[in-house]
This record gives sequence, C-alpha cells and structure tokens, in this order.
Amino acid sequence: MQLVELDAQGGARTITALAEPVRAARYVTGQRRAVIEVDTGGNELGQLYVVGLDGPPGSAPLGAHELDALTDDPRHAHHLAGVSPDGSTVAFLSTRRNGVDFDLWTIDLASRSLRCHYDGGGYCMPASGFSPDGRWISFLRPGNRPLDMNLLLVDTHTGEPRVIFEHADESAEVGSPVWDTPTSFYVASNVGRDFQAVVHHDLESGASRTVEGTGETCDAAPVFATPQMLSMVENVNGASRWTLRATGSAPVEISLPEPGVVHWDEMFTPKFTSSGSRAYFTFLSPRHPGDVWALDAARACRRLTDSALGMPADSFVAAESSVATSFDGEELALYCYRPAGVERPAVVVVIHGGPESQSRLVFNPVIQGLLAAGLAVVVPNVRGSTGYGKRFAALDDTVRRLDSVRDLESVHEWIAANGLDEDRVALYGGSYGGYMVLAGLAFQPSRWAAGVDIVGISNLVTFLENTSAYRRTLREHEYGSLEHDRDFLAAASPMTRVDDIVAPLFVVHGRNDPRVPVSEAEQLASRLVERGVRCELVIYEDEGHGLARLENRLDATPRIVDFLLEVLAE
Repeated sequence: MQLVELDAQGGARTITALAEPVRAARYVTGQRRAVIEVDTGGNELGQLYVVGLDGPPGSAPLGAHELDALTDDPRHAHHLAGVSPDGSTVAFLSTRRNGVDFDLWTIDLASRSLRCHYDGGGYCMPASGFSPDGRWISFLRPGNRPLDMNLLLVDTHTGEPRVIFEHADESAEVGSPVWDTPTSFYVASNVGRDFQAVVHHDLESGASRTVEGTGETCDAAPVFATPQMLSMVENVNGASRWTLRATGSAPVEISLPEPGVVHWDEMFTPKFTSSGSRAYFTFLSPRHPGDVWALDAARACRRLTDSALGMPADSFVAAESSVATSFDGEELALYCYRPAGVERPAVVVVIHGGPESQSRLVFNPVIQGLLAAGLAVVVPNVRGSTGYGKRFAALDDTVRRLDSVRDLESVHEWIAANGLDEDRVALYGGSYGGYMVLAGLAFQPSRWAAGVDIVGISNLVTFLENTSAYRRTLREHEYGSLEHDRDFLAAASPMTRVDDIVAPLFVVHGRNDPRVPVSEAEQLASRLVERGVRCELVIYEDEGHGLARLENRLDATPRIVDFLLEVLAE
C-alpha cells in the first residue's frame, strides 16, 4: 500500500514508492501536504512523516530519504490520530512514555514542539480526530471486558478527558464521532441494546437521541453529517446498506453495483465534499476489488479506479449466502463460493481473525485463486463474530472458547449436505483464524483433510506471555487471564492436543510479528515434524502480523494453492 492522490475525474498520481507499506494518511488542511504513518518490517512501531503532494511534472514518487520525519523513535509506536482543522497540528497516540501505554500527543508542524494531552494508560486507538473547531480530539480506549469500547474526547484547551456514554454495568461499544457542529456529533453505540444504533449527542447540554429505525436488526454507523443531512451505512449480514437522510425527508437508499461493502473502518469511510453534493468512497464486493468510486448529486455511482486491471466482474465468482445450525441451535451465517464446472469439489473453509471481526462480502484474491484452481470455498461467521449483535459476539468469550471450535463441526455438516465433498475439506485462517485452524485439526482430527495457518496462535498461554506488553491486557479480556484462567487456556490450546493432529499443515508467519510471536509457529512445526506429520513452515523475515508486502504474497499464495491441490486431490 502506497499513497496515491486522485483528481475528481479519477486521474491518479502515485505520491510514495517506499519499501514499507503506508499504514495511514491524512491531508494537512489548506496545504499541499499530507501526514503518513509507516512502520518497519511489520513491527507496528509506526513513525509519522510529512509528505509534499506537489512535484515537478513527471516527477518520480517519493522515496524514504525524501520524507520529512515528524517522529523518529523506532523503539515506540506512533499511530496517526488526526490533523487539526487549521493544518497546524498533528495528533497521534504513542507508547513513547513507557513503552506500554498509548498516550495522546500533538506535534506542532511549524515548531515541532510536542505536548501530551492524555496519559490515562491503556491500549488506545485512533478515532476520527479533531472536532470541526479543533477544540476536541477523539480516540477509542477498550474497557475492562470483551467487546467493550469507550469513546474519549480530550479538550485541547484544558486537557479535560470526557468519556461519552459511560457504561460501567455492561460490555458495550461506542464508535468514532461524526461531527455535524463544533459541539455535537453522531456516533454508533450499542449501549443498552444488542445492535449498534446511530445516536446524536450534544456536548453542551449532554442530551442524546437515537436516530429512528437504527440498531434494531443490524449494526449502523454514521459516515457524514451536516445540519441538513445524515449519511449512514448499515451492516446487513456482511453487506452495506447506504442511505442518505435529509431533514424532514424519508431515507434514500444508494444503489450499489452489487451486494458489497462501502464502510470498512476509519480509513475506508465515504468522504463528502463540503457542500455534501458529492462523495468519494471505496467499494468492495466478491467480484469487485477495492476501488475508489464517486457518488454524484444525482446519487449515481461512478468508478474512478480499476484495481481489476480490466478484468470484468464476471471473471470472478459471487457468493451464495446460507446458514448452518450449530450444536446448541445457534445459527451461523456463511458464504459459499462454488467453482464453475466442478461437480462435488473439494472445499477450503476460510475462517476470519479477530475474533471480534466478521467475514464480509468483500473481494478476496486468495478465495478467487482457490476457485480458479477448482476448489470450493466456504466462509463462516462462527460465534464470537461481530455484525450479529453483541449477544452473539460474546458467545465465545473466555471459557466458552471451544464452543466456537465446535461450530466448525456444523460447518462440516453443512458442507456434506450441500453438494460439496465432505471428505476433502481443509481449514484456512489467519491470526485468530489460524488458531481456529489448529484447534479444528487438534480437536476434530477426523473431519479435516488439511490446514493452512497464517500467523496463528498455537498455545494461548505462551501467546499471552510473549505478545507485546501493550496488547496483553487487551487480549486477556477476550481469551482469559494468565492469573485466573491458565488451566483453561492450556486446555483450549492446540499445542496441548498437538499429538492428535494428523492432517498435513502449511504454516506462514512473519519474523517481526508483535501480536502473535513467531515462536507460536516454530513450537508447533517442531513438534509435528518430530512426529512425522507433514508441516511446511515459511517465515518471512521482513513481515509482521500477516503479509503486507506484494512480493511475499506472490511467493506464499501460489505455494499454498499448490499445497491444497496436492493434499485435497482425489
């Protein structure tokens, strides 16, 4: 990923050509400059740089030596949190004080003077940044339970931190604010309810109101607001429903090219022009790679970029939506992709990470590659997935972890009942999805023919002991604590049952992974090889938690596909 700037007609200019991926970027208001975040080798210890956007005609993209460093301390993380409306100040979250806690800092772009605005501790994450008048900076801080997220605003004048919608009596999430005035905003919140509703909050009066019809059957999030119009995106079983609500008028739904996603996270939120007449957004679907689109005043969508490089949408396979019923009656949403012209194909079950995440209707080049090779793909949202209410998302917390592993059994039964070959099924997943792969092979060895584990957890105890210090407490809220739940963590670990694994396994990991240490892959592979079980371990020295570099993806993915074709052959 590099920084690219588009004009209104879709003309593109590549701004950076760095050896490392660009993790985040923001314009500097009123200037032809941007601020970007870049780490080294996937270590997530990001540094911030100022980048000039205007160069001589035909000039080459900028290299690392041409960047203006705002921070230069490779020992600590610096996550871009916003640029002030007047373009004078950059906000960021950093562990520079003690290496563990993320504090809120600002840096003056002219003088380069630093100021710490908040040092309340914890693993904090960027939100939408500054309020329209620059008075408040927003960020997110996890609470003391799973699926618990607080929205904090810090007053840049007084340093006062303010928690929005405190919820001491329940696990609930409050999202990033979308400001409609300098003192009021819309925000997604599931405080006191199962799904996220859109709530309008006034800072001066403290009054809040829920936008009618939101948070009833699906999650909703605001993406743009003026006093006259609210733009909102709902997540309906992994697809986006995008509506515009003008004051006093009924909602108008935007017609998207096909079921897909227009709102992924803070970096992929539709952006409106100041008049609200045009929006720019990223759209993804199973048949459309992530491209920038424009929404005009007539509410028509027009694609500005072509990530598919001219390949028509019909070149790719669309998803079928279905439901599997688990051991206790819980319904699990899933997508099925079937290769053309193959009767009773072998299957790859792709499991998302997180676990607080959701497989959605987005383009996945690995899935399309598996389909092109003649393999079917099933993508489940097991219990613990988001997008189906916080009750469902909490069903795998701490000592209920193995219930989500049992969900894989019902996915296998769905495969057997729906025209796919239940004797040739492999598990594929990354991060927590990698844990699910290993747990499936260890706890259900007779069901699965193979596995692909990418940066996965093999032992929940050693994972928590060795993960980055700033992440340990956050992860203990989800998995259980080393102090109180060690016995269960050991019992739920694939390494405890490693001698039951008999299926061949392909393991990929990044040497610099700060989340799931590479030792998780090494200890697993060592034991399997010792037992004579086929296990191919590939470690990339310049990667972290996943594969961010194109050359490494182009190396790993064909090897994975070849491995699966070999072990799933009839």
